[in-house]
This record gives sequence, C-alpha cells and structure tokens, in this order.
Amino acid sequence: MPFNFNYKQKSPKRRFLLILGVVTLVCVCTMGIMIMFWDRLDLGLTQTQRIIFGSLFLIYGLIRFSRLFKDNPDDK
Repeated sequence: MPFNFNYKQKSPKRRFLLILGVVTLVCVCTMGIMIMFWDRLDLGLTQTQRIIFGSLFLIYGLIRFSRLFKDNPDDK
C-alpha cells in the first residue's frame, strides 16, 4: 500500500473553516429533521409541506458541506 508522505498540514484558517462547516452541517440537518418529524413545532404547514421544507434543509446542509472540499487556488 503506497503512502503519501507529501501530506501538508492544513492551515489554521482551513481547519477552522472545516470545523465551522461540520457544525453548520449538524445544525442545519438537525433543523431539517426537527421540521419534518417534531409535531410540537407548530409551523402551520401540512405534513407534506413539512417534509418538503425539511428535505430542503437537509439538501442545503449537504451542499454546503460538500463545498468545503472544493480546492481553492488562492490557498496554495
């Protein structure tokens, strides 16, 4: 198994943005799940609308998380 010894440690800025991205992912996905399944959260929406709205939150969280791993040419 080949090892990559050219690994460069992430800068503090990139590390902070990764942690912030993970926290954002957890918060947005939790909010989406709460909207979909928590009946006490009264939004005045039908069940179908709640599932659609919560799904949009989940998709948004995943898109934001996937953008963290996009290479930025300015960071090199």
